[in-house]
Amino acid sequence: MKHWPTVLAVLLPFISKAQGAGNELFDTDQVIEIQLTFAQPGYWDSLTTYYEEGLERNLLASVTLIDAMGIYAYDSVGVRLKGNSSYGLPEKKSMKIDFNEYVSGQKYHGLKKINLNNGFNDPTMLREKVFFDYCLEQGVLAPRAGFGDLYINGSLWGFYGVVEQVDKTFLDRWVDDQDGNLFKAGDNFGMGGGSAADLAWYGSAQSSYATRYEQKTNEDLNDWSDLLELINVLNNSTDIEAEFPDMWVWEPMLRSLAIDNIFSNLDAYINSARNYYIYHDSTTLHWNWIKWDANEAFGRYSSGVPNLLNLAPNYVANSRPLMTKIMNTPSFYSDYLVQYCTALENFTNAHLDQHIDSLADMVRSHVYADPNMQYTNAQFESNLASNITVTGGMGSQTVFGLKSFISSRRSYLTGVLDCATVGIAEPAASGMFIVSPNPCTDVLTVSLPDGAALRNVALMDATGRALPVRVFGRTIDLSTLRAGLYVLSVEINGHVLQQRVVKE
Repeated sequence: MKHWPTVLAVLLPFISKAQGAGNELFDTDQVIEIQLTFAQPGYWDSLTTYYEEGLERNLLASVTLIDAMGIYAYDSVGVRLKGNSSYGLPEKKSMKIDFNEYVSGQKYHGLKKINLNNGFNDPTMLREKVFFDYCLEQGVLAPRAGFGDLYINGSLWGFYGVVEQVDKTFLDRWVDDQDGNLFKAGDNFGMGGGSAADLAWYGSAQSSYATRYEQKTNEDLNDWSDLLELINVLNNSTDIEAEFPDMWVWEPMLRSLAIDNIFSNLDAYINSARNYYIYHDSTTLHWNWIKWDANEAFGRYSSGVPNLLNLAPNYVANSRPLMTKIMNTPSFYSDYLVQYCTALENFTNAHLDQHIDSLADMVRSHVYADPNMQYTNAQFESNLASNITVTGGMGSQTVFGLKSFISSRRSYLTGVLDCATVGIAEPAASGMFIVSPNPCTDVLTVSLPDGAALRNVALMDATGRALPVRVFGRTIDLSTLRAGLYVLSVEINGHVLQQRVVKE
């Protein structure tokens, strides 16, 4: 097994922060109890009305929380409903509790806010927790997650995921800086009027991006110039290989995107272009990529993409310039493969099944007691290990089992990636294999060293499907293909090499 020494360099900043906000809540796997009390008789009508306004307005409540450390009571907190598709559950809606809304400086284990996520579309209620735990283990910025039983005005309302808020408290703990600009991919994408946070260039006017991103720090300054510079370099730089990586905490960003692919987490930038934050560190001036909202990891969200068990490592959705540039820039793609293989090493049943079993044992009785659970107890049990079929508004759907997904996905990925050679052969060989023009329209020309022969030419689309290809000497006919990203594989002097090819 190949070892990846860069992992330790990335993990050390995380490990060194042994103390910080939320540690007493999240360092112990537990199911906490959350008792919300609303004095207002029509509280539910008010919560739904506030949600529909879209202004993130809170409703006053009191709350008592019981966890492994003790009992914590707060007379005045703010509560609001949250979510997009998850809001469709009639009773068990996701919520946010703001301890600081009415009492300045009020916190719960050092946290100003916590999120209660309803586990929408997840029969196991474990997808988000397992995914975020894996991200953190891999040195990727992500919120911590736990579990809680929610009571409202004395009645059990449901079993929820308890998720850390990405805010200044989060930034101070994980990045050691909170003065920079934090942007969130817009929540309203797909809810009418919103647009994908695709990192595409829409001109120099800040207003052109207002429906795509939300500024979450320094709102009063309302200065998005750093975000526009980032997007401009990504889309318009004539020397992107020199400029773009230096703008980022580069390796963790690539690894974060790779983990989305490994887990077929398509309700993220790599496909839907949402559910992420980016933060511009005011000290280092580097951008950081931060995960968000992973209830549909393990291939739960397909958006029409076929066979998520065999999602190609180089998958790119339409109009995702960050992924297109990574896949089509040789040095970027080489870096990406190193990070992909780093993240893939522990994506095994041997590593993850025990964690899944331990969590399932902890939450099982709470799942069974949930009066508003979206799925049945039998579906919870089966989906931990095996695929199940569910029916609903979108008809019959297959929901991958957590363990079976890991097994099948890893089997596919290790069959198409040779991680033993990633990071070794590619840079040295890249100069041997040049294609032009790239992007191209009809015919691609391959340039080889003197005396080299072009053999075993193969072409794959972004889903990993092999396509027929017509080769004439050192030219390749792509005229019959649809526009998109492809992977061209050739054998040169006994080495199998690959290049990203864009067909316009």
